[in-house]
Amino acid sequence: MTVNRRISIAPMMDWTDRHDRYFLRLISKHALLYTEMVTTGAIIHGDAHRHLRYHDAEHPIALQLGGSNPDDLARACDIANGYDYDEINLNCGCPSDRVQNGAFGACLMATPDIVANCVRAMIAASDAPVTVKNRIGIDDQEDYPSLKRFVETVADAGCKTFIVHARKAWLNGLSPKENREIPPLKYDLVYQLKQELPELEIIINGGIKTLDETDSHLAHVDGVMIGREAYQNPYVLADVDARFYGDDATALTRQQVVEAMLPYIDAHLEEPNAMLGHVTRHMLGLFQGLRGAKQWRRYISENAHRKGADANIVREALAIVSSMADDIETEALSA
Repeated sequence: MTVNRRISIAPMMDWTDRHDRYFLRLISKHALLYTEMVTTGAIIHGDAHRHLRYHDAEHPIALQLGGSNPDDLARACDIANGYDYDEINLNCGCPSDRVQNGAFGACLMATPDIVANCVRAMIAASDAPVTVKNRIGIDDQEDYPSLKRFVETVADAGCKTFIVHARKAWLNGLSPKENREIPPLKYDLVYQLKQELPELEIIINGGIKTLDETDSHLAHVDGVMIGREAYQNPYVLADVDARFYGDDATALTRQQVVEAMLPYIDAHLEEPNAMLGHVTRHMLGLFQGLRGAKQWRRYISENAHRKGADANIVREALAIVSSMADDIETEALSA
């Protein structure tokens, strides 16, 4: 199975759920989408279908797993085989206390041999390619030597693709949010990794906000993973297909993206315990930087939680934006 990882959207806890991924897929047809991290325990002992289900339109899609027990990871991969993911990714980068207490995530960078055993078990069990997402290091590890040692050890176990967040994770003293912002970005270490290990596929991640920056990184590595910018300003992805995949199909306008979400919202609201806000919270940044963006966010935020709220809230919010905007697409929303 071949997965094109030239552009991908990072796994982000509480953000990249199935509703967000469906929404982002309307903007880019080709970018590889990642699930939120799902722990092996949630799959093995919890409601696996709730965690693993997704809409067919989300392909190409990768499942990110959290865990450090090879047997559990293999079992989770075996269960995930029934869902036809395009890739299974092992999280070796999350610095949260909850993840550390479970002895997985970024703390695994201190134990490359354990990660190698995990990867061997996952590859043996998975129908999809197995990849690893890691940091450039943790705490007081020496920078490049530790990173290269980790990658080489895990690559010897069969992993050929590494998504590298170009920041260290400080497991003591910094919150997860601070770990996304305070440790300095060291893109040069990721570039060096690709230069010295050219047989591996190296994807760079961390602080990337524009497609021009993406172009610059692609001169040094195989792919770029975009994180928070894709959530907070999702329409940045509108030029991805033409620019990086040679797809000359016209991207949907913002209004057309909203139109395409309406049937999805209607279907979601037919599910037990469904709420409009489950979907619309991911759409708030669609008009980021344009006139009417504030009103769009406010109207949806103030009304999506109301009892009986349905897709008409989104229609009404779009009507407000359209009435204000002289500098965005002028297509009217279909009834």
